[in-house]
Amino acid sequence: MKHRSRTKQTRSLQERLAEFAADARREAADIPDGPERERLLKAVKRAETASEIQTWASSPELRRSSLYSDVPMG
Repeated sequence: MKHRSRTKQTRSLQERLAEFAADARREAADIPDGPERERLLKAVKRAETASEIQTWASSPELRRSSLYSDVPMG
């Protein structure tokens, strides 16, 4: 069986998504309208959405939520 190489992340997911979005936005600004620019802008939108979901999923309010209080644990 082939093993995946694992690397320890030194920056948070939020930081990596923000950097990716900023880089893609800069790259999109440097190229003319067209499919490649649209692809980059869609990637920016996906990264921003992922960042928002990550923020929501890790929020203290969600952890304290009683959303799953009626679900048996075990």
